[in-house]
Amino acid sequence: MYSSNLKGFILAMVSSAFIGSSFIIKKKGLRKAGVNGPRASSGGYGYLLEPLWWVGMVTMIIGEISNFVAYIYAPAVLVTPLGALSIIVSAVLAHFMLKEKLQKMGMLGCLLCIVGSTIIVLHAPEERSISSVEEIWEFATQPAFLLYTASAIATALVLILYCAPRYGQTNIIVYIGICSVIGSLTVMSIKAIGIAIKLTLEGTNQAKYFQTWIFAMVAITCIIIQLNYLNMVSI
Repeated sequence: MYSSNLKGFILAMVSSAFIGSSFIIKKKGLRKAGVNGPRASSGGYGYLLEPLWWVGMVTMIIGEISNFVAYIYAPAVLVTPLGALSIIVSAVLAHFMLKEKLQKMGMLGCLLCIVGSTIIVLHAPEERSISSVEEIWEFATQPAFLLYTASAIATALVLILYCAPRYGQTNIIVYIGICSVIGSLTVMSIKAIGIAIKLTLEGTNQAKYFQTWIFAMVAITCIIIQLNYLNMVSI
């Protein structure tokens, strides 16, 4: 178990480095694309033709793959907090590459990220052994989690349909809120897919269960939504 958690920890750290770097690269690409056409925050998609943005996207994909594999080896409660370290990577790189000065409050925020992640990692519980994706589905269909899921979807819809068109371009919290709320569902579905892949590689095929494909569709949908609004907030 310790060895498995260590692998997950290392992969999560690598993931944070790549993802944190990708934000900076993509932002430079978005800025370049915004010079010649509508900005992403205004609904433009000219950045799709910008090579630098794609370099950032590939960097992010590498980071997300590392993060995905980390979920296979370690509990979500250990891997997810380490994602906060990408904020520190982004903040430091932004200071040097984008000339965005890191203020004292920003430094304090980075310090709190490190302290919080360290505390959670040191006290991460052992992961319960899962024998099939059906077992995860049983947890996911518990009333408490269904209530949370419904609340998250409702909140996201309010932010997307009402708040984003009115306040998105003037209040960055709207886009960040959408990414955060949807991200909580992404983490759960990615963890389920990771376990399904791990069990399949061990000889117990999980592709035969419809639940595996539902988790996959939820993950893909959530990731697409997050990427769309993440580009809007990166300008």
